[in-house]
Formats: sequence, C-alpha cells, structure tokens
Amino acid sequence: MRPQSPIFNHPSLLLFEKCKSLKTLKQIHGHMITTGLILHTFPLSRLLLHSSLPPISSTLGLSYATSIFHQITYPPSIFLYNTLISALASQNHTHEALSLYTRVLCDQTLWPNNFTYPSLFKACGAHPSWLVHGRALHAHVLKFLGPTSDHFVLSSLLHFYSRCGKLALSRHLFHQIQNPDLGAWNSIMCAYAHVSTGADTSSIEALLLFNQMLHSLARPNEITLVSLISACADLGALSQGAWAHAYVDRHDLRLNRFVGTALIDMYARCGRADMANQVFDALPRKDTLCYNAMIRALAVHGHGQRAVGLFDQMTHENVTVDNITILAVMCACAHVGWVDEGRRYFDSMKEAYGIEPKIEHYGCLVDLLGRAGRLSEAMDIVRKMPMKPNAVLWRSLLGACRTHDHLELGEHALTHLIQLEPENSGSYVLLSNMYANINRWDDVRRVRKVMKDKGVQKMPGCSFIEMDGAIHEFMMGDRAHPCTVEIYAMLDEMGKKLHACGYRPCTMDVLFDIDEEEKEGAVSYHSEKIAIAFGLLASESGATIRIIKNLRVCRDCHATTKLVSQIYGREIIVRDRIRFHHFRGGTCSCLDYW
Repeated sequence: MRPQSPIFNHPSLLLFEKCKSLKTLKQIHGHMITTGLILHTFPLSRLLLHSSLPPISSTLGLSYATSIFHQITYPPSIFLYNTLISALASQNHTHEALSLYTRVLCDQTLWPNNFTYPSLFKACGAHPSWLVHGRALHAHVLKFLGPTSDHFVLSSLLHFYSRCGKLALSRHLFHQIQNPDLGAWNSIMCAYAHVSTGADTSSIEALLLFNQMLHSLARPNEITLVSLISACADLGALSQGAWAHAYVDRHDLRLNRFVGTALIDMYARCGRADMANQVFDALPRKDTLCYNAMIRALAVHGHGQRAVGLFDQMTHENVTVDNITILAVMCACAHVGWVDEGRRYFDSMKEAYGIEPKIEHYGCLVDLLGRAGRLSEAMDIVRKMPMKPNAVLWRSLLGACRTHDHLELGEHALTHLIQLEPENSGSYVLLSNMYANINRWDDVRRVRKVMKDKGVQKMPGCSFIEMDGAIHEFMMGDRAHPCTVEIYAMLDEMGKKLHACGYRPCTMDVLFDIDEEEKEGAVSYHSEKIAIAFGLLASESGATIRIIKNLRVCRDCHATTKLVSQIYGREIIVRDRIRFHHFRGGTCSCLDYW
C-alpha cells in the first residue's frame, strides 16, 4: 500500500477542530500561507469547508471563503469547486453556487462529477423559484455523467423531484436505487405526501410503500411518519393513522411539533376532533404550527366557540400569531355564522398583529358574508380589495348566490370564473343548480351545451368509507362492489323506513328536466347513500360510520343522513369538500348552516 502523503496528517490541520470564530479561521489561514500548506488542494479544501460550518457559517464566513477561492494562484480542481459549491448551497446561497457551477462549465479543463450535483439539487429544491434550474441540472447530469447509478446523485434527484411534486419521476428514480437508505425512503414518501390532495390511489400507494419500508433495512424516523400520517389524513384512513400514532409511541420516536401537527390534522380530517385535542394537550411544546392545526380542526368540525377560545389562549401565552392563524379563526366564525366576530379578526390583522391581509383572507371574508346572505357586502369587498380576485373567491361568491338564490350576481360571478378557470365544471354546475331551482330548463340546457362545447366534464361525485382497514369507493349508482346485491337491498330498506318517517326526497339539485318520480330515483343512489348503506351492513350495531365525499354534500343527502342517524341509532360523520357533518339522533352539527 502506498504511504499516505504527509499533507493529510499535517499537525496544522488539527487546528480546524478548535476553530470557533472567523478570527481564528483567519489566523489558521495565515499560518497555512507561511507554511506553504495553502498551495496544496486538501488543506485548502479544509479551509473552505470549515468556513461553511457552524459557528463560522455566516455571510462573512462564506464571503471570506469565496475570496480565498478567487485568490488561488493555480487552476482550482473540481474537488475544490465542489467543496465551495457545497458550502454555498448548504447556506442557501443558491445563486452563488450556480454561478460557481457555471465557471466549471466554462473551464475546458474541468468536468463535473458525481460530487458536483447533489448539493445543487438540494439547493434548487429548497425554493420554488429555483425549480426550473434543477430541471436543467438534470439534463446536465445526463450529458456529463450519462445514465448514472450513483447512489448520491440518484438520491439528490429523487429529493428534488419529490419537492417538485413530480411523483412519476420520483418513483422511477427510487426504483433505480439499490438498497435505498432512510433519506431515499423519506424523499419518496414526501413525494406522495405532496401530490396527495384527496382520497386517491396515490395516498393508498404511500401506505403500501411504508409497508415495504418496514421490511427493508431502513428504519422510519419522524420525517417518515409525518409523510405517512399525511397520507392517512388524505384518505381519511383512521385505523392506519392511529397505527402510525402507536408506532411513534412504541418505537420512542419524538412527538415533536411536526409529528404532533400531522397527527392533529390526521385525526381532525378522519372525524376525530377529540383525538386531535388529546394529541394537542399531550404536546410538551406547542408552537404556532400546533395551534394553527388545532384551531383549524375545531373550525371544520363546527366548534367555533372552542376555536375562538383556543385563539385567545394562544395570544395569552404569547405564541406568535401568523396569517394562517387568522385564516383558521375566521373560518371557524364562517362555519357557525359569526359574521361580526369574523370581520373583527380580519380588521385587527394589521393593527394588532402586523399582518397584511392576503387574498386568502379576503376570500374567507367574502365566504363569511356570503354564507350569511350579506351578498351586497361581499360584493363590495370584492370591488374594493387591493388585489385581483382569484377563482376561489369568485367560487365562494357563486356558492353563496346559489344558496340564497341571487341569480344576477351568480351570473356575474360565473363570468369571471370562466375567464379564470374555463375547464372547472363546478362553477357551471352551481349556476345550473340556480336555474334548475326556478325551472329555467332552457338555461340549464344552455349551460350544459357550453360545457359540452368547451369539453368540460362534470366531476363525478364519489364517496369513500374505511372498513376494517380497507378503503371502499362508491360512485353514483355504483354496482361494481362485490356486495352490491346486499347494498341495494339495504338501500331499499332505508327508503321504506325513511318514507315511514315522512321523508320526501329533495330534488332541487337534479339538473334534468324530468318528472318528479325520475328525479327521486336519481337522488336515491348518490354515492354517500350507497356508502352509508354499506357502512350499516359491514359494521357492528351502534358503530360510528365515517365517510369522505369529494364534493359538497347535497341537500337531499344531508336531510336523509339526519333521519338515517335517528332511525338506525348511528353516528354518521361525513367529510365533504367544505367541512365535517356529525349526524346524530336526527340532527347535524352544522345546524343546517353549511
């Protein structure tokens, strides 16, 4: 074996271990100049590296390192370039790191290698404004390295694309990594978490992926669990989410603010605001994230008074209030019809908390006023707000117009919505509902023709129910389930019992000019009714039934579910696109205000 160069073991290099300040670093630099160590690549790389490590890693430290690099009297090697690029990228100096990388490309004697790219991908994935540069770097990897199997390059690419929400690419890269480590597993789990915006197959794949991870050499940590719990929240998979919570406890993982916030959100979105509150109370340290999650949980479950009380506790304990906090407490007011209180929180943002209202806050204010039927005030807010209204805001206004039968303003809102989101079917459906309510079937047909001409497809309603750890999906009139015969027999039984209690179908939301009997048949087989029938069949007597619906619950299903909860003595919890509805004993937690 060739003896190691004395440069690598030079006593002066031990001084770096005791270096705690920029002043000391400069003294070591001077010593390296006098001893000639500065002329050797390895000692020089140690000097550049330590400038990026705490406690020296300040702007001055990095500036000093950059100045050292530019004063090198011989052509720097790719090793030195990589060292400084990594130092700059690790301190979020992405622009400077990319500029240095550009110098590498301009030098005909240098060639980027496997160590050049990982830190650059990490830096580009840290902020949305740099994502486009990361995609260009991927092209450079293929150009300079070819189809690489290097673990670090593949892992950094995987992490970058997971930050971009590019699930297919992330999955492709993950499968190229042999024996993925914890970082790779966390990156692919995060990729699923970023794209999971509802109960869909991506969330289910995340659960399957976690199961594969348990059979690998990698052991999950808190970051893994946050991604898993988020997937359970999207699916409304309470049993899997509770299992993840138990996993945290069994394996002594820290119930830190990130895991705690994810658990609060999961339990809330699975219909268990009580469990969310237990997690919140158990957290040893509660920061803004935790309070925001709990206030939001109380808001969507209709516990307005408790949400406001928690906000007061938050301010009393001097926990920082941010724009999301204000949004959550305003939403809590909107769900219970506290218009004046919600306006008061909006008006206090700037003066009391130094927070400039964003478009989300104006949207919540419009929703607050619209739900209460104060449409002229809502429209006045839209006219006077300092930024251009977005589609969410116009859709809130249109929904309020549909609830309160304000056709003229609804048509005005739809005009703006079509300009912003011409392919969103929900806006057309809301207006069609308004026309159908007053029997203007020619206008209903006109709207449907516009949808057809523009190629706009109505989003089908679907409902999900978890039973014994399995997720069951139902569409309107669905007959694909293995238990279809039993489900429809239960639907018939439900119908007879409902009519015996005086129930009459509410057909206002049927968008077809057909006779009343046909309309009654149409509303009888909505997806949530099929899910409820399955829940009654598949669960034990008295067990709570939990359902997730991708659209807003219709008036007939809302009225039906109230009666079903009374007839069968069941609590039925429905999470729709807007909020939670807790049906119990013939009433709903929303008090018919949704």
